[in-house]
Amino acid sequence: MSVRISLLCSDAAHPVNAHLERWMRENAARHEIELARCKANLQGGDILFLISCSEIIRASDRGAYRACLVLHASDLPRGRGWSPHIWEITQGADIITLTLLEAADRVDSGRIWHKVRIPIPKDALWDEINEALFNAEIGLISYAVDNFAHVDPQPQDTTIESTYYRRRTPNDSRIDPMISVAEQFDCIRVCDPNRFPAFFDLNGHRYKLILEKLDE
Repeated sequence: MSVRISLLCSDAAHPVNAHLERWMRENAARHEIELARCKANLQGGDILFLISCSEIIRASDRGAYRACLVLHASDLPRGRGWSPHIWEITQGADIITLTLLEAADRVDSGRIWHKVRIPIPKDALWDEINEALFNAEIGLISYAVDNFAHVDPQPQDTTIESTYYRRRTPNDSRIDPMISVAEQFDCIRVCDPNRFPAFFDLNGHRYKLILEKLDE
């Protein structure tokens, strides 16, 4: 069955775009697929995927599609809000959950289509974490398309207390030069040096940290 699909990713510089574009090429013969940067450019269709979308998508926007789905990197209803996998890794998590859910007026509160668990090795750096997450996102996009006709969405578990993460700011990438690298390694390794670099202030100057593996 051919499906009309829209992918809405607000930031053209976001590293997930290469994965989205590859998926589009691989599926172009079977489905009608568009990649949009703002909701004003959406054409309507069967499924709208919101991937790192910074716009508010209202019910009137969602109404142009049979399903409007969000990819959210937490085990909902825990971890609603912003960049949950980053917060969890900085708190010591070595497994994160990616949830495919329906968009709703209340943030991250929609019915759940599917969840996958993603192992995050303790030595994984920001780009390796991204690769694991983006591959899982592509897998869930394919899952949604393949199961679109017969998926049975489930409401979020109301017996579990929901939690929320605030939006990260540049200051969350600040490192304390008086504390060891080992103690702050999780906070350093999640920082994208191109977009949200780790940094510290010392001797009247600000320094940017770039973390790379040299043993591979």
